[in-house]
Amino acid sequence: MNNNNRDKLRTLTLAALFTALTTVATLLIHIPTPTKGYVNLGDSIVNIAAWVLGPAYGAAAAGIGSALADIISGYVVYAPATLVIKAGMAAASFYVLKAAAKHSGSLVSRIAAASVAEVVMIVGYALYEAALYHSFATAFLGVPANAVQGAIGAAISVAVYELVIKRIPGVVKK
Repeated sequence: MNNNNRDKLRTLTLAALFTALTTVATLLIHIPTPTKGYVNLGDSIVNIAAWVLGPAYGAAAAGIGSALADIISGYVVYAPATLVIKAGMAAASFYVLKAAAKHSGSLVSRIAAASVAEVVMIVGYALYEAALYHSFATAFLGVPANAVQGAIGAAISVAVYELVIKRIPGVVKK
């Protein structure tokens, strides 16, 4: 097997792994919110998938894994929005990291990237819920819970990446 095929197989395998990890992390802790959503740990994997896989495969793993968790847990009405929002989070996280890395160190860049990704999540779900419930007031009931989820997801993703992921040989491309 030549190096190009080996790299493709490696990337697809990691994408499948991150899809499964995102689903499991999302299902692991499930705290319902006032807007019939739920707080979970999936965002931590969304960011890590983006940083390891890049914008396309990271977004696919994040979106598909999170949407699968919605379907499995009975939140089917959220699955289409989750697919788009979580994929958008991963893409934003990757591109902010790439831009910020030119100006600051790894830790600061990852904090900035994770923070922007979580803002994408908070705004995305607020807009979706406003359309779903025909009410901005109802949609904004979920903002505090999403902000807590975002803060926890950002902190975990940065910590796990800095303390574990970047030390695993062969996972992070140089």
